[in-house]
Amino acid sequence: MALTASVRVCAIFGRFADPRVAESLESLLPHLSGRGITVLACEAVGAVAGAAVVEVVSEEQLAARAELVIAIGGDGTLLYAARLVRKRQVPLLGINRGRLGFLTDVMPQDVIRCVDAALDGDCEIDHRPLLATTLVDTGATPVEGLALNDIVVQKLATGSMIDFETRINGRYVNTHAGDGVVIASATGSTAYALSCGGPIVEPGLDVLVIAPVCPHTLSDRPIVVSARSTIEIRLLERPDCRGQVVCDGFVLGDVAPGHSIRVQLSSDTISLLHPPGYDYFRSLRAKLRWGRGDDDRPR
Repeated sequence: MALTASVRVCAIFGRFADPRVAESLESLLPHLSGRGITVLACEAVGAVAGAAVVEVVSEEQLAARAELVIAIGGDGTLLYAARLVRKRQVPLLGINRGRLGFLTDVMPQDVIRCVDAALDGDCEIDHRPLLATTLVDTGATPVEGLALNDIVVQKLATGSMIDFETRINGRYVNTHAGDGVVIASATGSTAYALSCGGPIVEPGLDVLVIAPVCPHTLSDRPIVVSARSTIEIRLLERPDCRGQVVCDGFVLGDVAPGHSIRVQLSSDTISLLHPPGYDYFRSLRAKLRWGRGDDDRPR
C-alpha cells in the first residue's frame, strides 16, 4: 500500500495514560480533526484536547481501515502497531516519546510538521523486511511467527542455562551454553542484539545477525550471515533445559529439547515513514551520543 496525499483515515497507538504521549496528542488530535482526518484507536485516549474525534474500534477494524499509522511512544509501541497492520502494508510513522527510539525517529517538537508531510505524501518510505520463524515440535502442528527486529530463543528458568546448537543452511555451526540467542534483522541490529555485543548494521544490507545471550564461553561471539540463510536452533538434552521463542517481544511458544526453531527472511515487509531530511547516521550519533556535539560537522 503506497502512501499518497489522499489519506483520510489515520490510526494512533500509544500508552495514552503516559503524560508524554498525552502531551503529543494534545496538539496532534485537533490538527488531524482540522484536516478532516478520521482518527481510529483501539482504546479511549483519555481526557485530552480533541479526544472526542477519536473513534474507538477493535484491532481487526483498525487494521482493515487504517491508511496511515502514527505510533507515539518507544520502539515497542511501533512494533506492536506493525504487528497489527503488516498484512496490508500500512505505512507507519513513529513519534519518539520513549527512550532511544531507533524506529520512532520523529521528535516531539516536530510532530505537526512531520505528520503533515506524511499526510501529503512527502515522507521517505523505507521498506523493511520481516523475519519469519517456525517452531517445530515433533507430532504437533508447527507454529509460525513474524518479527521486524528479532527472534529470540531464551531460557525459561532463572539461574540456569540452556544448551543448544545452531545450523545454517543445514550445516552445523556451533554448540552453545548460555541464556539463549538473538537472531536479528539489519533493522534489529540496534535492539536486543546490540546489548549482546552485536554489530550495528545499516538497515539496507541483506544480512542477519546471530548473537548469543550471556554465553558461557567467552569465545562464543556474534556472527553476521547472508539474509538468504536459513538458521536453525535446536535445544539439547539437559535436565530442566526449557526455553521459549519470542518475536519482537511477543511470546510465540515454549521450546524443549528436540524442538527446532527455523528462522529466515520473510517475503513480507513493513513500510516505515521518515521525515524529510532523515539521515540514519545522524540518528545514530544523536541516540548513541557519539562525538562531542549534536551538529553535522565532521570531527
